[in-house]
Amino acid sequence: MRIDILTLFPDALAGTLASSMIGRAAAGGFASYHLHNVRDWARDKHRTVDDRPFGGEPGMVMTCQPLHDAVTAVEALDDRPATRILLSPQGERLGQSRVESLATHDRLLLIAGHYEGVDERVIEEIDPLELSVGDYVLSGGEVPALVLIDAVVRLLPGVLGHADSARQDSFSARGSQGRRLLEGPHYTRPRDWNGRLVPDVLVSGDHEAVRQWRMRMMLDRTRRRRPDLLEPDAEN
Repeated sequence: MRIDILTLFPDALAGTLASSMIGRAAAGGFASYHLHNVRDWARDKHRTVDDRPFGGEPGMVMTCQPLHDAVTAVEALDDRPATRILLSPQGERLGQSRVESLATHDRLLLIAGHYEGVDERVIEEIDPLELSVGDYVLSGGEVPALVLIDAVVRLLPGVLGHADSARQDSFSARGSQGRRLLEGPHYTRPRDWNGRLVPDVLVSGDHEAVRQWRMRMMLDRTRRRRPDLLEPDAEN
């Protein structure tokens, strides 16, 4: 998968993209990340990419021309069609179903807005999928872009190394009725830590008993912490 990121602050992303799982995914050839500074498409000597909003509101707004030209130029760098995504607090709230869908695409083009937002006219022109990582406002789209990349790339075949790893994660694991569940508790050595013992079933060697125990723990934790996931109209 090729992932292009349009941003005003590429340095804020470079280190994380080279680290941990998403860095290993790139090193293993499962994904490639390409950072592009929107200022490179500004046409004035000051590389201006923002201006004051009409109507007298406070702050600054990203202007149309540099962003439009950046999208056009970057898309031309690869023959694969790109799925355009604008990270925005006004977008669809990112959920696991959307993440799973995006993981099947060959190429993503992420737009990290900044300041008060992006001129509505260029949004209408490029018609991106708008996604939000939560009901709060951040200073820019760089952190949400990293969240999206991490969530998507870990689902690419071969990235995690074990085929079941992603399927057992919170929101990926499912109950008998197909509802998404939270993960249950995890344990490792030592078996006795400060008088707290690992459940006997996990050292019993009975794989079916372990499987049933894990499912009970997932259902119990989901009921207590996220009962909304078990509602009939919950996201599937």
